[in-house]
Amino acid sequence: MLGWEFPPFITGGLGTACYGLTRGLTKAGCDITFALPRSIDRSHSSHVRLLSPATEVAEPAAWTAPPEGDVLESVSLAQEDEMATEHRTATRRLELLRQGTPERIRILDLPAMMQSAYCSGSARGRLIDTIAAGDPVFSEHLDALSNEEFNAYFASVQSSEHLERSPIDLAIRRALPEAISSPHSHAHGSHAPTGGYDGDLILEAERYAHFCVRAAQKIPFDIIHAHDWLTYPAGIALARLTGRPLVVHVHATEFDRSGDHVNQAVYNIERRGMHAAVRVLAVSMLTRNLLVNRYGISPTKIDVVYNGVDLEPSAYGIKRIERAERIVLYFGRITMQKGPEYFVKAAKRVLDVEDNVRFVVAGSGDQATKMIEMAAELGIGGRMTFTGFLRGKDIQRVFSLADLYVMPSVSEPFGIAPLEAMGHRVPVIISRNSGVSEVLTHALKVNFWDVDEIANKIVAVLRHPPLRAELRDRGLFEVRGITWDGAAKRCLDSYRKALSVLHTEAPRRSVSAH
Repeated sequence: MLGWEFPPFITGGLGTACYGLTRGLTKAGCDITFALPRSIDRSHSSHVRLLSPATEVAEPAAWTAPPEGDVLESVSLAQEDEMATEHRTATRRLELLRQGTPERIRILDLPAMMQSAYCSGSARGRLIDTIAAGDPVFSEHLDALSNEEFNAYFASVQSSEHLERSPIDLAIRRALPEAISSPHSHAHGSHAPTGGYDGDLILEAERYAHFCVRAAQKIPFDIIHAHDWLTYPAGIALARLTGRPLVVHVHATEFDRSGDHVNQAVYNIERRGMHAAVRVLAVSMLTRNLLVNRYGISPTKIDVVYNGVDLEPSAYGIKRIERAERIVLYFGRITMQKGPEYFVKAAKRVLDVEDNVRFVVAGSGDQATKMIEMAAELGIGGRMTFTGFLRGKDIQRVFSLADLYVMPSVSEPFGIAPLEAMGHRVPVIISRNSGVSEVLTHALKVNFWDVDEIANKIVAVLRHPPLRAELRDRGLFEVRGITWDGAAKRCLDSYRKALSVLHTEAPRRSVSAH
């Protein structure tokens, strides 16, 4: 399984989906190796074998020699011919010994710049702060550069041919290790961290593909399951190398993220991955129809696998924290596709007729500043609270406070947050333009653009306790049947279809099965 997120590294629903699905699949008897592009805290991954830069992998298993030819042509790196190097570092070895890990463990590391081909937002801020201590004038000049200009300069300073160009270049090279490796985030102006999705993502996807090809040769497997476009180059390369069937999982498309103004390079990667796959998993019928109409994928090749939700007794047994104000919650990324402006406009209409209501926005994203400014312009800034990105117990706490959850998404391939809200006995209002609306009955559904309809339904839920109780009780009962175990079973059905294709074509393949 190839994925870009896994707890605790979560920026949206993708990491939650990968965690829930892998739990369901392991319960169903699957043995999963999950490859990530970054090292993470492994406390959440006890049910899977985790591969990532600078983490351990199993000893090499028997492996069929790759077929002759350019199996990596789709993931060749610009100006980088070397594969990820395998080595053991003294620091990491000592750490493993302290943890009691057997000495036979092997370590795989990617080249130093794996995390980003460019200077990330947080690293840029730390770099400028470091330089400012010695040359505040030049640091102000750097800070004034656009991201493109800064990244170009950053790249040139790192290259050896520029090493002797100027004293300031030397000073920056000396500052780079501290600025980039610092574990603390010093948000500098607009250069706050973006959650691992900044920099040249296409180049990072290619480097990740090289890492996966190198690391996967240590472990036998039957199926390649790739989550979203960043992992598709790796999935294609592994399928070519091993002859194993590729299944791609579409959680969102470039049309969901960007509307009709798509990034052509990303669209091309998505389309190539879907056409290279034996089976395509879509998170909703909404997404399935988009894949057919926009990507030219045959409907017979697509399996719809709805997301699920983990419901532990403690999750919906948390004692509610009563407050004088009634809380209406927006929970998720603050991006164009989530419709944050419609939430603010609806809040204004509600507050025109209801005084004792607070609107809580839990999340972060590129539209956060615009959302705050809009609330201020409408004169409701004092009735809105912006919590920023939440993790762990803070998520349970904010749901325990909420009287109502609203998801006004413009484009939502699925939408896990409403299931989580219902699991916490919180009534939900969801956009009809969402995949989750296909599976929920006991949720109020709205057109994202109709702020009057959204406001009217918010007021109705807040004013009428019987309606609120009905949505809470029936919603909890309904969501108990929407589980990751069910999603895992549908994935297994798709795996069987993919393997049947492999067995059918086996006589024509040069790569034998394990």
